Amino acid sequence: MTTAAQTELFTVRDHIRYAVSRFNATQLFFGHGSDNAWDEAVYLTLHTLSLPLDRLEPFLDARLLPHEREALLDIYTRRCQDRLPAAYLTNEAWLGEHRFYVDDRVIVPRSFIAELLDEQLTPWIDDPWAIESALDLCTGSGCLAILTALAFPNAEVAAVDLSEDALAVAERNVADYHLSDRIELIESDAFAKLAGRKFDLIISNPPYVNAKSVATLPPEYLHEPELALGSGEDGLDFTRIILREAKKHLTENGILIVEIGHNRDELEAAYPTLPFTWLDTAAGDEFVFMLHAADLPG
Repeated sequence: MTTAAQTELFTVRDHIRYAVSRFNATQLFFGHGSDNAWDEAVYLTLHTLSLPLDRLEPFLDARLLPHEREALLDIYTRRCQDRLPAAYLTNEAWLGEHRFYVDDRVIVPRSFIAELLDEQLTPWIDDPWAIESALDLCTGSGCLAILTALAFPNAEVAAVDLSEDALAVAERNVADYHLSDRIELIESDAFAKLAGRKFDLIISNPPYVNAKSVATLPPEYLHEPELALGSGEDGLDFTRIILREAKKHLTENGILIVEIGHNRDELEAAYPTLPFTWLDTAAGDEFVFMLHAADLPG
């Protein structure tokens, strides 16, 4: 932090401009909620000042108190020097309109499945009330399990993760949404502790980063749990487990929905006979697949 920054910046506008310049000069990587320096600077500024995240204009020329200026310069410095994702600095992440608590025990929530759940998986599920049981595999912070419970009001949801630390974060989020009576948190390696259980819906945003990509991840991603990122040489190790085991855990008309990042070509090459349905998301139709129980091996 420079003396000039401490003495020459007075308004919200001043601080956002300074943050954008500093973020760009540091060549930060943006991929945990925002994709550019401006949006990240605005978010960190409004959050730190306890201002509404959707109301910038009325506050741009507001002069800040000394302790507010100090707090802003401190969080900008931590973002640049430590390369911490913004979500770890603020302990919150957003999926659409939904806020979740996060810290470095879990990856920062980001999933195309979230937007599909907002639409209650239409048209693949005709009656949301008919879903009575659901499984979120690799639940992490619990965000997708919570969105599943909200999308399907009649469903009991099992949320599974191998990490005890991640489940502690998930427990906090489930409690925040008052869903402890409908979401069961289970520490398990994939399906290991789900013997005999079947679900109308299984969703998963598993680890899917291939070894080459893991080796070149930007510094921001290195703060996230490695267990939740990498999945073997081609990024499909965990997805293979899901495809091998899922049929045993789906009801007769159940469906499986899995996010796999940029691995569509590799997956289709590995399973040329499986009739994957690729679901449309904001980023395209190559990141999330669906399979019906009847189409799964086993």
